[in-house]
Amino acid sequence: MKLQRMNRRALTLGALAVSSALALTACGSDDTGEKSNESGAPNSAAAGSVQCDDAKGQLLADGSSAQKNAIDAWVKAFTQACNGVQINYKGGGSGAGVTAFTQGQVAFAGSDSALKPEEVTASKEVCQGGQGIDLPMVGGPIAVGYNVPGVDNLVLDAPTLAKIFDSKITNWNDKAIAALNPDAKLPDLKIQAFHRSEDSGTTDNFTKYLIATTPDNWKYEGGKAWQAKGGQAASGSAGISQQVQQNSGAIGYMELSYAKELSTVALDTGAAAPVTASTDSATKAIADAQVVGTGKDLALKLNYATKADGAYPITLVTYEIVCDKGNKADTLPATKAFLRYIASEDGQKVLVDNDYAPIPADIIAKVRTTIDELS
Repeated sequence: MKLQRMNRRALTLGALAVSSALALTACGSDDTGEKSNESGAPNSAAAGSVQCDDAKGQLLADGSSAQKNAIDAWVKAFTQACNGVQINYKGGGSGAGVTAFTQGQVAFAGSDSALKPEEVTASKEVCQGGQGIDLPMVGGPIAVGYNVPGVDNLVLDAPTLAKIFDSKITNWNDKAIAALNPDAKLPDLKIQAFHRSEDSGTTDNFTKYLIATTPDNWKYEGGKAWQAKGGQAASGSAGISQQVQQNSGAIGYMELSYAKELSTVALDTGAAAPVTASTDSATKAIADAQVVGTGKDLALKLNYATKADGAYPITLVTYEIVCDKGNKADTLPATKAFLRYIASEDGQKVLVDNDYAPIPADIIAKVRTTIDELS
């Protein structure tokens, strides 16, 4: 486990290096003009699959913090290839992204939940002659990270998880937790459960899992806003991760790439063995999804109650939200070029390198076709 944590720290340092390189990219190209990655080697993804076309200018975007690490990696590769484009993705949360999109403030938004009917209606004011559509682009598990001294392999099931986040189980040596972890030395320690402070698609997906699997223990209607009483709030997946790291007895939900420094819960789903959060286990869960959007909308319905072996059910899909018609003429070329890259085979490979799960081949093929038809 010490080795595992050392590896996590090494990966985190690598992520920080990528972020630093991205900041430099925003200021200008490197001296040689050569497309390179953070190690200084040529960036094959940027060189091989980015088609700049007529892309130029600045793209403003906002939304899901869960996909922020993926967006940062994509932006780095894209802007190295297309140095006439700047992309500013704020990552202020899915709710903020959808609001910014329906108010016409951004070229596209990221959301871990598909547009609701009233949001589609609002988007028609911005998308002249069209409407906002959902393009599934990023998959990944919502890890449940925890900080309990002496406990490295914690197993929880849906009822116990629901009771923890609903303040019904308040101590780590509770009998329900002990029953799931007979070999663990659970301390007499208060639980500090952290949830998102802002509207969040990660919250929406996390609570959809609880609603689908243990409705008797999670009687809230769900949505992007946190509804349970008690607990503590933090902003963004990064904020949740930081709070869990800093507070003994803490637990919180976050996208996997933010859990590198943390121990994460293995879920007892009723499968042959408890399932841990990973890109592979997320892909197995997404494979059960169905396209439920109409027209060019590609919203998915996930099976949160799956009991398939190796499938991690607390999995989200992040959508890039864009107008099918009526996009702003000055940003449309850059928007299409960027979306085309991130949906490409090389773009989807970037996800695996950053602890995300690629979208299944049949679905991402539909995404590529839709991007080409944006107007």
